[in-house]
Amino acid sequence: MNRAPREDSDEKDVEVGQHKDYAAGVPGVYHALKISYQQMGAQRTARTLLKLNQKDGFDCPGCAWPEKDKRHVAEFCENGAKAVAEEATRRLVDADFFAKHSVHELNQKTDWWLGQQGRLVEPMIKPAGQDHYRPISWDAAFDLIATELRGLDSPDRATFYTSGRTSNEAAFVYQLMVRALGTNNLPDCSNMCHESSGSALTDAIGVGKGSVQLEDLEQAELIVVMGQNPGTNHPRMLSTLEVAKQNGAVIVAVNPLPEAGLINFHNPQTPKGVVGGGTDMADDFLQIRLGGDQALLMAVAQILLQDESVVDRAFIDEYTAGFDEYAAHVKGLDLAELVTATGLTEPEVRGLAARFAASSKTIVCWAMGITQHKHSVATIREIVNVLLIQGNLGRPGAGVCPVRGHSNVQGDRTMGIFEKMPEWFMDNLQQEFGFDPPREHGFDTVNSIRAMRDGKIDVFMAVGGNFIRATPDSEVTEAALRRCRLTVQVSTKLNRSHTVCGDTALILPTLGRTDRDFQASGEQRVSVEDSMSRVHASRGNLKPPSENLLSEVSILTRLARRAVGDKVDVPWEEFEGDYRTIRSSISRVVPGFDEYESKLENPNGFTLPHASRSRRFPTHSGRANFAALPLEYPRIPEGRLLLQTLRSHDQYNTTIYGLDDRYRGIKNGRRVVFVNADDLVALGFEDGEMVDLVSEWVDGIERRAQDFRVVKYNTAKGCAAAYYPETNVLVPLDSVADVSNTPASKSVLIRLEKR
Repeated sequence: MNRAPREDSDEKDVEVGQHKDYAAGVPGVYHALKISYQQMGAQRTARTLLKLNQKDGFDCPGCAWPEKDKRHVAEFCENGAKAVAEEATRRLVDADFFAKHSVHELNQKTDWWLGQQGRLVEPMIKPAGQDHYRPISWDAAFDLIATELRGLDSPDRATFYTSGRTSNEAAFVYQLMVRALGTNNLPDCSNMCHESSGSALTDAIGVGKGSVQLEDLEQAELIVVMGQNPGTNHPRMLSTLEVAKQNGAVIVAVNPLPEAGLINFHNPQTPKGVVGGGTDMADDFLQIRLGGDQALLMAVAQILLQDESVVDRAFIDEYTAGFDEYAAHVKGLDLAELVTATGLTEPEVRGLAARFAASSKTIVCWAMGITQHKHSVATIREIVNVLLIQGNLGRPGAGVCPVRGHSNVQGDRTMGIFEKMPEWFMDNLQQEFGFDPPREHGFDTVNSIRAMRDGKIDVFMAVGGNFIRATPDSEVTEAALRRCRLTVQVSTKLNRSHTVCGDTALILPTLGRTDRDFQASGEQRVSVEDSMSRVHASRGNLKPPSENLLSEVSILTRLARRAVGDKVDVPWEEFEGDYRTIRSSISRVVPGFDEYESKLENPNGFTLPHASRSRRFPTHSGRANFAALPLEYPRIPEGRLLLQTLRSHDQYNTTIYGLDDRYRGIKNGRRVVFVNADDLVALGFEDGEMVDLVSEWVDGIERRAQDFRVVKYNTAKGCAAAYYPETNVLVPLDSVADVSNTPASKSVLIRLEKR
């Protein structure tokens, strides 16, 4: 049995070197293959990576960036290879491991150490009052969960979380089981990342998804990348941006930190990228102050509206509503205040406006640097406003591009993983399965934590993910989860959420994307939806690490048969035996999935309809809506900093692949805080000094993250940055975005305290 190293290397002294001014290249290939070899060995590395993102292979368990119709032999990035290596690892976590390590001991380990131990291979239970997991049979585990669920005073006393890696088929079955039980408590990882995008876009254009395709990016004249680090979080996006650049596009990066991938990209698929030539990416880098994006967009809009020649009046008159009110509002704003709120200079702001004015095909891309502020929804509405002024929706090379992170997070939502699905979806479920689903909205992620904290939830179940490390206010969330009577984690690998338990806790190990899935009708395939609404098939090619693993679909259908029983007439056994029967039901419930099975036969999949591409806007007004919203931006008191939480390069979401962030020059550790040099002088700190980070919020509670090394870095003045999940403890549970209820993890007011 291949065991992970026992050392807890996260305790080594952090080394700080020079940050990089380019991304990928030969170093990216080297690091991808190094980790792959360590986890899988040479033969297994070749078998998996050559099938990754291929038409006859499996979808990357990392990001949701789409593939082009023509694929490279190596159609993956460094972090995609790391994600596969973690899942296809030969390291195993079995009953002997849990016998050796108590839950208390495991909870003292770092996230990196936990992730390095390997794949879970058999169902485990931590009985109430005990501190060790021990084996349990699948039947006993399902019976225990079903008994708890059936014994609840109300179905609403259970909540059911979902990670973005869940397939369409599993997600559909999961939401069906939950609604058949009688609740809409379906929190998911979207609640914490792109919920602000969905909320804003639904109100603005009628569809809560991005409107562009890869070919639009390649045709665009201007691409504005806001609050996003593609080099680490969506590396294959850089290849698309490179093509756009070669086709003449102007790229503008708007971010508090300079990111290597938007400075220069060494494409390892090209001779130029291999020899180190690279492609210069961003024509302009606007180092915005955290939370100043809405002000920047308002300033751009005000400048654009002063020149009637760049305002597309024909488009506005035919397709939009609310323009006159919006134009009057924006023209009345104080440009000097807008510029001050951005932290930029007026020439920089006017330069961006000139870029917009010169472009007839503009795309704005964004990620969590935009979606995780109190005023995130208002900021995204402002993105749409600026695009609407020039008619940049519904034509080639133009539109909105929220870049989602997790592989199938968008597909999960399409399948019904949402606490407030629209009435038409519920009606379709009722027609398909003959029962009336609950109509009252359920709990999202933040409200689920509040409910657990307040003793209103008895059972917590998660399919995938690492709930305890993905969520805010760590101490509150951990205490809330421990109040549950039963916690259930459906997982591939060990993580922190297995160490923070209810009275009784279950770990149900499941197949991963890389594993072959055989059911009664033979080998199965699943499907996923990428960040641009393309749905395609995925099929693993490896023998599962244990014969005692079940697929997510098997786990959910077997549980549903026990917990739901004959309350509803759903063919759970047929669903488990042949996933085509699930897709048949999906085709009748979810628009755009007609002829689902035959469409999946296309090696490139199929693209779901998006009304705005044909300039139809299914909003309450029947048009694309301008929004005149008040200006908001965080104020930074003297002696304080505004902190954003972010990922290292050796990380994807909450999974820590290693302890380096070579693009930012960090080695052998993660407890660092990046601070502007001028701020260090003003605050009286020195580069390399050890500090505690203490957040301050309106509730008066001081939340503390201890033992961080100060790193002098090129951040926006007044702003700092540090890695999550280590800094999630600083994010108050109730500090959330208006409308979307997404944690405001990118604007945390902190002070530094000397150790």
